[in-house]
Amino acid sequence: MTDTLTESGTVPPSQTLSRGLRILEHVADAAGPLTTDDIARSIGVHRSIAYRLIRTLELHGMLTRDDAGRFDLGVRLSALAAGVSRDLHSASLPELTDIANELGMTAFIGVLEGAECVTLTSVEPRGAVASMAQHPGAHHPASRGATGKALLALVPSSQWPVEATPSLIAEVAAIRDRGYATSSDEVIPTVRAVAVPLPLRRHRPATIAVIYVGEVADAAAVAARLQRAVDALQDALDG
Repeated sequence: MTDTLTESGTVPPSQTLSRGLRILEHVADAAGPLTTDDIARSIGVHRSIAYRLIRTLELHGMLTRDDAGRFDLGVRLSALAAGVSRDLHSASLPELTDIANELGMTAFIGVLEGAECVTLTSVEPRGAVASMAQHPGAHHPASRGATGKALLALVPSSQWPVEATPSLIAEVAAIRDRGYATSSDEVIPTVRAVAVPLPLRRHRPATIAVIYVGEVADAAAVAARLQRAVDALQDALDG
């Protein structure tokens, strides 16, 4: 039996699979665990449909349920994420761990995927009273935030996957000159970020960054620490 083709000659997408992927995206973007009702509203389906999709994702380890019956990303997703850009993922973990524990900030690698900045891997500081989670797979437009603009700094404006407005071109040019990007409240309210471009020959544009809440950090000092990690990763992956 052959697949039914659409008029454009392509196989129509699976609505069920699309809904399951949207659930994972919404859970990854959420500030905390979500209830079944939260998830049903986020993808616009009846609670019973959402629950069947959630149970399937839970059985495959892609969602986990807490004692209150709310859902968060499961450990299986971390294993899948480790297979993406495997060498960058592996090489960056020790650097991210050192940065997170030294600075008391969540450290992560962001990569350019289409028009979005996507988190490849992240590490939260050990023993921190309060820290921001940055789940692998979390994403936002590349035109926003320190990480997105640090990624654009690695790409000629003529090749940007987002609109190259005069103001964005000027802002990214300043980031190239300075060597790092900063942002506050651009992606998540109250959250600040510092990001340094991570140019690698055999990888898509990447950045190493930290996010934190609270008082404004010495951005130049934070960027200098991130730059040392950039140098180490370039030696490990491009050397």
